[in-house]
Amino acid sequence: MRKLLLASPWVTCLIAGTFFVWPSTMAKKLGLTCVSFWTEPATVLTLLYHMDLLVANGHHTCPAIKPTDLMSYLQFDIPPVVRQILSKAVEETMGADFLLCNTVEELELEAISALQREKTFYAVGSIFPADFARSTIAANLWTESNCSQWLDSKPAGSVLYISFGIYAKVSKGDLEEIAYGILDSKVNFIWAIRRDILSSDEPEPLPKEFLEGCHERGIVVPWCRQREVLSHPSIGGFLTHCGWNSVLESIWCAVPLLCFPLVSNQFTNRKLVVQDWKIGIEIGGLSSVSRNEVSKKIESLMGGEIGDQARKEIKELKKALETALSPNGSSQMNFDQFIEDLMKQSQKRLMK
Repeated sequence: MRKLLLASPWVTCLIAGTFFVWPSTMAKKLGLTCVSFWTEPATVLTLLYHMDLLVANGHHTCPAIKPTDLMSYLQFDIPPVVRQILSKAVEETMGADFLLCNTVEELELEAISALQREKTFYAVGSIFPADFARSTIAANLWTESNCSQWLDSKPAGSVLYISFGIYAKVSKGDLEEIAYGILDSKVNFIWAIRRDILSSDEPEPLPKEFLEGCHERGIVVPWCRQREVLSHPSIGGFLTHCGWNSVLESIWCAVPLLCFPLVSNQFTNRKLVVQDWKIGIEIGGLSSVSRNEVSKKIESLMGGEIGDQARKEIKELKKALETALSPNGSSQMNFDQFIEDLMKQSQKRLMK
């Protein structure tokens, strides 16, 4: 780091992801401006930041949030070391000189306004480029299957895309109920599923009967180019774990969601999708998921009145994202303001 400081051009700031808990200490030690990059929704950060105050003081005028809509590490008992890491991450975030967030003002105006009263905060999302769906660069290290030919053979809006992300685990019982619910719904589908998705060590995650019964109208792949799939005209819905990037990509592609959160902030993301923006439907809820519920909610999303309304709402949010990323949009203007403020801050530090 010291070698970089002596190089030309000079290093004047350090930008790091929030859950690296050392950057602000390093930046102060080296006289650099510290920028924390929060990759999740602003709502999640404001919940974490204000949680101790809410517990201690009970701000009854705040809009209510159900316990099941909180992040999983606030719903259940977790090891003390995890709580310490979370607390330290939030402390480091709010202690940075500037805070960047992968969100859009038009999506989370209230949460962003609350954070801006506490910190110099810039909503600069979403961070993927406008032509992201046409990118040939792999989005991760998993081997990606090309599903475009199969998708081309299906009618517009007729295919349900299913993916639960790259690290979360699902119980065998829930996965089987979801699989049979998909089968009972009789929709076309493409399911990107990791072999290690089960919380147990079984080699084949999906039931044999499901695999035998779905071959005419569905394909199962270990991984795929999610952005390319979501942007395909044949896709009419997305059964998702509600990871933040998946939510943003769905909005960008105007694909309504069927929400099955598994861990972390995904439960809060579900609240945003289902309750606040009304662009999706939840499954599971307070109890274990059932095949009957899965089947009925797939049918509602893909061809029912609720799905039609969700499609209408998500098209409006897509317009908001496009506007935010335009030359005079909120995200572009916030990023320009960040660069201007960063230059001023860096000049002040150099003059000391």
